[in-house]
Amino acid sequence: MKIKILILLSALSVFFSQTITSYAAYEDMVISDHIEEFKEKTGCSSVSVVVVNDEDTFVYGDEDALYQIGSMTKAFTGLAILKLEKDGALSDEDKISDILNGYEATFNGEACDITIRQLLTHTSGYTNKESVYPSATKDMSLMEWAYSVSGKELSFKPGEGYAYSNVNYNLLGAVIEQASGMSYEEYMNSAILTPLGLTDTYVHVPLNKADIVSGSRIGYRYAFRYDIPVTEGKIPAGYFYSSASDMERWIRIWLSKEEVPYEYRELIDTVKRNLDDEGDYYSGWELFEDGLIGHSGGTPNYSSRIVFCDKEGIGVCVLTNMNVAASTDSLCNDIYAVTAGKRADAIITDVWTVFDTVFMAVSLIGLMMILITASVKNKRVIICLVGFVIIMLTAICVVMPIVFGAGLKEIAFVWAPYSFVCGLIILALDIPISGIKLWKLKKDEN
Repeated sequence: MKIKILILLSALSVFFSQTITSYAAYEDMVISDHIEEFKEKTGCSSVSVVVVNDEDTFVYGDEDALYQIGSMTKAFTGLAILKLEKDGALSDEDKISDILNGYEATFNGEACDITIRQLLTHTSGYTNKESVYPSATKDMSLMEWAYSVSGKELSFKPGEGYAYSNVNYNLLGAVIEQASGMSYEEYMNSAILTPLGLTDTYVHVPLNKADIVSGSRIGYRYAFRYDIPVTEGKIPAGYFYSSASDMERWIRIWLSKEEVPYEYRELIDTVKRNLDDEGDYYSGWELFEDGLIGHSGGTPNYSSRIVFCDKEGIGVCVLTNMNVAASTDSLCNDIYAVTAGKRADAIITDVWTVFDTVFMAVSLIGLMMILITASVKNKRVIICLVGFVIIMLTAICVVMPIVFGAGLKEIAFVWAPYSFVCGLIILALDIPISGIKLWKLKKDEN
């Protein structure tokens, strides 16, 4: 009888081990397929993914390649603020004007106070409208930029609304400098990155540039290399560099699977305690449904996303070298769903990918109109064509800044696909060509 039981247990053990192995292989295949689908849809050339599941870690792509992590940087800036609070250098309710001497904010023409907590939770009154709150220029220090937005009118009274804004976390970077007496980079390295063992995460451009994956920008469905300078005044809100290997450790730290000094465990617990309800935002993290915590990142030439869930013991981070934020978010969420044994959806198409397709069509239409204008001899047709071009150009130039809250120059030359600029140029060329053709026709009549 004992022998039969042993045989049965052995058979069950083999069955379940094969089932687990089979499921792990299936999961790996599904994740790999999703990454390939992402690359095909976006044209993105480089993707690194880390998946933490219980005690196992899986990395897809180059684990040592360095990417800009965009607004995932905010979680590091937020943690530094909490560290300064714990050390008694400042408090949650401190006013920015008390820390940054002479700093001012106004609402409805009247002076008002903004607290540290309101910056941490995006309830300060600042928005991401570049036309109202311009980002730092390349020659500005962090503190110079901070005072450049001093006195600007807020979009709502502090504490009475919510608007995600890079202004908040760049201001927190200035607060870190003032409260610590150190540069932002020095404090982040000494108080956050080194104690947490994040040796492959960088505040500024790494000295060993060979490990950096070059950013890219799409145009006519092709990924062009696209490098932009890292501006000091923008770093606290979104310009750290990191790798999949360091993001693995970062996830494990937040899932309490990695040993860190006790004071940092307390800081992490503080962040989690401030994320009570779905949609809550605090210290660089947002709470989603089913206890999922995460954040996305996007710069003009990179996009990223990180999510983790204490209840499931799962964390996922996706790093890519193209600004296709919606698609990157979709890939990360789908990989998390697969790892958690849930159904994954198809990769969402990013807005810039859509724009690239649209302006490919605009370019073709523009070329066709130029050919028609050059070949026809009917002045009425030419006038109608040029009128249509002017209406299209006017609509694009007016609508785009309203939709994206930025100047047309920044949209065209920093964020949008190359096909956007080329499409506008091709359309605009139809105006002088039409003028020349009309002049020639009039001359021939005479």
